[in-house]
Amino acid sequence: MQKKLGLFALLLLVGILSALPAWAVEPLRIGALFSVTGPASFLGEPERNTLEMLVKEVNAKGGIKGRKLDLVVYDTQGDATKAVQLATKLIKNEKVAVIVGPSTTGETMAVIPLVEKEKIPLISCAAGVKITDPVKKYVFKTPANDHIAAEKIFNFMAAKKQKSVALLTVTDGYGSSGREQLKDMAKKKGISVVADETYGPKDTDMTAQLTKIKGSKADAIICWGTNPGPAIVTRNVKQLGIKIPLYQSHGVASKKYIELAGNDNAEGVILPAGKLAIFDKLAKKDPQAKLLRDYNAAYKKTYNVEASTFGGYAYDSFLMITEAMKKGAVTSDQMRDNLERIKKLVSVSGIFSMGANDHNGLDLSAFEMVKIVKGDWEIAK
Repeated sequence: MQKKLGLFALLLLVGILSALPAWAVEPLRIGALFSVTGPASFLGEPERNTLEMLVKEVNAKGGIKGRKLDLVVYDTQGDATKAVQLATKLIKNEKVAVIVGPSTTGETMAVIPLVEKEKIPLISCAAGVKITDPVKKYVFKTPANDHIAAEKIFNFMAAKKQKSVALLTVTDGYGSSGREQLKDMAKKKGISVVADETYGPKDTDMTAQLTKIKGSKADAIICWGTNPGPAIVTRNVKQLGIKIPLYQSHGVASKKYIELAGNDNAEGVILPAGKLAIFDKLAKKDPQAKLLRDYNAAYKKTYNVEASTFGGYAYDSFLMITEAMKKGAVTSDQMRDNLERIKKLVSVSGIFSMGANDHNGLDLSAFEMVKIVKGDWEIAK
């Protein structure tokens, strides 16, 4: 009799649990590390805003397969040491299943040993190629690799018959990686590097380097960095009366760069940018066109400003996480495995196809070469 009562109680408990509403399922905890304040706030603020907006939207609709999302965001202030401390807190105290960010290459490289040791998937919003090359088991990233941006620039230069280049790169993780990729790609494309100058992340004047470049007789200049440095370079180029084309990296693909440099100074600057920068100029049949329009409209409605490429990196991360959840990811290891299986995922930064040997998943199609014309982006021709 006791056995029958015990079995009945067990069946009753199972029935009660299965009848619980979707909201009773424990939420998936997502951690985020963004440079919301500090020098890299132009990256971290739109990343945080985007992720918070998307989590709120999904939870309002009942979550993913009935499971809500619980987001914990920490501000790293762009500091690598702080990023490691906060990542530890996310893993040990908050028990997150996955981490989005950090915003910069230096912070990401500092956090990688920790997430690899703790086996927590990290989807970085930074561009440095060394983040995912060589491949690390638990590390992914959403911005296209540096070498793709470099190749896009050199292909454009070759079409314009520009055969020599002067490099001006920042001495942080992003700039050092970019410099390496630019020099390697220039060699592959048969373009001569006739000047190779650098500047510090906190430098406020680059006229000394640009004066040397002016005497190098280069056909073009490539500046590689994130604001405010590239904006200062742009102003200095104008002040020195340098007439050769100025190319920037995808690290300044936001209206903030134009604002910092000034419309007149930035006029004619060319760079590789994600399609979000020119979404309103895309053909309707472009697979990214609708998603980009919808993202920009939602962001503008929520925050009263246009969406940026950098916020798009967080959007990509969110879409990857929800895609992994739709395919049954509950634990961190399941999340990692499903992230690696992503194929033809249309998002803001491009169409992602991951694999065991590719934890970025983007190719040359992720970028369009754009030109600044009257304070706005145009497709460069």
